[in-house]
Amino acid sequence: MPSRATMERPAAAIPVEKDPDVLAAAARMAGEDLCSIADLSSAEVRAILKLGREVKRSPAEYRHALDAKQMVLMFEKASLRTRLAFETGINTMGGNAIFVDQTNSPLGERETIADVARNLERWCDVIVLRTYAHDTITEMAANARVPVINALSDFEHPCQALADFMTLEEHFGAVAGLNFTFVGDGNNVCHSLMLTGAQLAVNVTVATPRGYSPDIEIVTIAREIAAKNGVEVRLLQDPQVAVEGADAVYTDVCVSMGMEHESTKRAPIFRPFQVNEALMSKAKPTAVFMHCLPARRNEEVTDAVIDSPQSIVFDQAENRLHAQKALLLLLLGGLANVEVFSSANRPSACAPGGFQTRVL
Repeated sequence: MPSRATMERPAAAIPVEKDPDVLAAAARMAGEDLCSIADLSSAEVRAILKLGREVKRSPAEYRHALDAKQMVLMFEKASLRTRLAFETGINTMGGNAIFVDQTNSPLGERETIADVARNLERWCDVIVLRTYAHDTITEMAANARVPVINALSDFEHPCQALADFMTLEEHFGAVAGLNFTFVGDGNNVCHSLMLTGAQLAVNVTVATPRGYSPDIEIVTIAREIAAKNGVEVRLLQDPQVAVEGADAVYTDVCVSMGMEHESTKRAPIFRPFQVNEALMSKAKPTAVFMHCLPARRNEEVTDAVIDSPQSIVFDQAENRLHAQKALLLLLLGGLANVEVFSSANRPSACAPGGFQTRVL
């Protein structure tokens, strides 16, 4: 794998209000959807993380950025971090969140998704969905004239991956060239982590039992992105080999929501993939442990690891708020309402143009 030492070091920090990645993302992403990490360019992923760090550092600067914006969350699955991070996020930027519990009435059952979309777009500025079928999210996006955000589907979990790599940047600085290892089920979280890591020039290794590898479509896309960024995506079936030299070791439950009927079957298959002290000892001494939560303690990870100084799982959880606030700001054109952005990019007599976003 390409060494981190060989990767180009980042230039001196540019103020976020002048950062070309952030300004370009603000112009391109306003009014768009986020169904998949693959919807974003590498520069847009970087922009979300940069803006997330700034929002975290100076939340008061953004307290009126989304004044009067209405967000609806429609969730078919239970949620703690995703729901509260979105609700807290928009509320602290001047907007409002409306939660609709769909756990007993899946979207598309009572009326068509297209009809739901055509109603929601008349009342709300953004639609946040947490669903089983990924097609539910893409169909809503195809029919709604307001942004649709994937807050988890059976295929991807982009908001989680953005927060995770924001957390890695906080811990390591620049993440380009890091060695990131995912151990466990090649599931929705794994898919988004692969894509995000590839976008950020991170070497990604995935270790899964035979028959539980990530989706080949995602693998192909991630490898194409990784090749352009000078890194690689590896698929292995030996967790011991996979974690050797890792800077970050990540795992998730081996039985995702909706797959509970497979618990008995999966338990012995995934037992050798448990992240314990012995497995972590094969990673670098400075390696961190990561988990999207909720964790099934002493199943996919031991208490000794998740509660160790190497664990950054609650930093990941905290950063769900800041990464999702950054995403909302970009999709809803909120930076135009932030003084530091509007003043820094205000047109002058000799410099036409300036900070612009699409009108939603």
